[in-house]
Amino acid sequence: MPPTLPEPAAMSRALMLLQAGQLVGLPTETVYGLAADGLNPFALRQIFAAKGRPVDHPLILHLGDAAWLPRYAEPDPRAEALAAALWPGPLTIVLRRKPGVPDEVTGGRETVALRVPAHPVAQALLWAFGRPLAAPSANRFGRVSPTTAEHVREELPGVFVLDGGPAVVGVESSIVDLSGPVPALLRPGGVSAEAIAAMVGPLGASQTVAPGTLPGHYAPRTALRLSHTPDAEAEAARAQGLTVAILRAGEPQDHARRLYAELRRLDALGVDLLLAEPSADAALGVAINDRLSRAAYGAKEPR
Repeated sequence: MPPTLPEPAAMSRALMLLQAGQLVGLPTETVYGLAADGLNPFALRQIFAAKGRPVDHPLILHLGDAAWLPRYAEPDPRAEALAAALWPGPLTIVLRRKPGVPDEVTGGRETVALRVPAHPVAQALLWAFGRPLAAPSANRFGRVSPTTAEHVREELPGVFVLDGGPAVVGVESSIVDLSGPVPALLRPGGVSAEAIAAMVGPLGASQTVAPGTLPGHYAPRTALRLSHTPDAEAEAARAQGLTVAILRAGEPQDHARRLYAELRRLDALGVDLLLAEPSADAALGVAINDRLSRAAYGAKEPR
């Protein structure tokens, strides 16, 4: 399905809000972001306040083009190779930051995370704005990420949202740390670890803090468990008097695309327990299972 393009008046309003240091709900191919001027400390602080996000949790700078990267990060040939092959797209690269990048973006660290989104609405707004946008997922911190404009409106009422249709990837970007000599995958996402390693070499470990990597994250309000045998576990839970809903796996791209929307839909049913079937896929399934594991960690126990 091609992305929805907002009316010119909506784009103009979004641009005016960003220029005034305000927030805008922004469609990307991964999830919807809560966008603000990435170089304006006042605007960036609005993100943390709206989300309830810890101020030491770094943000990702979204760029209009790979050519913008040298303005905000130290050059690295590995980053240039990845950007040439995989940008625009669901890949975030962590590099040593340059002066002028606000501490609000980096969490006070000497590294900065950067990405060029592929969604045409995000691209159009970035080029019209002419500066990077910080845009973490447009939801309360630690909750289920939004993949439609309506999800953002439900979670953050009062925030103006550009409607670009449902997110086509459905899970956040992969994050690769190139700030040290050994590249490291900080978060699995829309680009597989194998695709990244094929270009930069074997991926090692890193202690760098990255968005979306806390143990409890992406959590619904309903208790959530991962299950390879959801039907049997559901039957056992119902025998104990619990109400149960099942989130089933499927074809990897479709599973990722509908993951958060289905979590939100099932969460709204008011059942006692959600059972999520992990993906068996070795590429995108790694990102899906990462999100489900963190969601289960952050969810409460059944009533």
